[in-house]
Amino acid sequence: MAPNSSRLFLPLLISRSDDGVTGQIDVSLILPTRNEAGNISEAIRLAGEALADISFEIIVVDDDSPDGTADLVRRIAAEDRHVRLIQRVGRRGLASACIEGALAASGRVVAVMDADLQHDERILPDLVRPVLSGEADLSVGTRYSEGGGTDGWSDVRQSQSAFATKLASRFMKADLSDPMSGFFAMSADHFRSLIPSLSGRGFKILLDIVFSSKEPLRLHEVPFTFRGREVGESKLDAPTALQFLMMLYDRALGHIIPARFALFAVVGGLGVLVHMAMLMLVFQGFGASFLIGQTVAVLAAMTFNFFLNNLLTFHDVRLKGWALVKGWCSFCLICGLGAIANVGVASYLFSQTGVMWTVSALAGILVGAVWNFVMSSRFTWGRL
Repeated sequence: MAPNSSRLFLPLLISRSDDGVTGQIDVSLILPTRNEAGNISEAIRLAGEALADISFEIIVVDDDSPDGTADLVRRIAAEDRHVRLIQRVGRRGLASACIEGALAASGRVVAVMDADLQHDERILPDLVRPVLSGEADLSVGTRYSEGGGTDGWSDVRQSQSAFATKLASRFMKADLSDPMSGFFAMSADHFRSLIPSLSGRGFKILLDIVFSSKEPLRLHEVPFTFRGREVGESKLDAPTALQFLMMLYDRALGHIIPARFALFAVVGGLGVLVHMAMLMLVFQGFGASFLIGQTVAVLAAMTFNFFLNNLLTFHDVRLKGWALVKGWCSFCLICGLGAIANVGVASYLFSQTGVMWTVSALAGILVGAVWNFVMSSRFTWGRL
């Protein structure tokens, strides 16, 4: 059976010339990109200059940017044989982009750096040398040790970053001053050995790596000043921040209730409030019949649940355009069948087994919720 084309990524391997890139590569620098056409050329040039005394390759992992980032990298790769491109179609996310870059890397050390010029590429040699020499398992660029800092951040962003850092530190087994950093280097073999344990969600791949390591990591930190963004827009938004919280939840309680299902259930709970508010408005406010009010309330709640799940629960595979309409139709159909399962299970338990009505109702709700989650994950958002 042919693979689902929406899940393919297209690696473009540019053969290396005889300009010193042949043989053992020391460092594979991964630059994950999404709409970085205004920055990627300069990021590649500056990184290449910083790594000039080290055998290196640069792997740009682009999430099918509509601004033409991938095409620009192809043109650069045609002239610079240090550069390779992986263009992903149908998938997005910084963490998963870094994972695919690491799987394609040829170097002994994998380094990860943002392509938006906010990370100071000049510290790359200091970042990778302790890992190359075997002195450290993980070397991290930090904003929060002596000599590091942030350039031009507002008080609000400073507070948000400090809160996220403290929150992450409570869950970590390693003593890092900047666990939210996205600028680090690690042994390629060690990185790849952890990949089966990584969640691959969100934008904090370093945090995921530290959480997943069963053995204590030998750490090295290099201070740097985080620059302000001059071109393009920040990828940090509310849904992305929620992905970070979901990852922390997943590490703490995910073995009991998966994070995605927990968020799906929370959205469902909010949907109940929408249902009751709409029923009150139509039935009591407008004086319509209960049947009409209930019908409108059900459609309103399902629509609310669909769009909020699309924005939050399935943010990494959210639907857009015409797919949004088809997704809404499939979600409503699935939830309709889930309601039938809910009523059927609850009615059977109450009438045939003598279980208390409250327990019967809760059992029906649980069956309906699991059905809705599993089936919509598979058929609406294509996650299973």
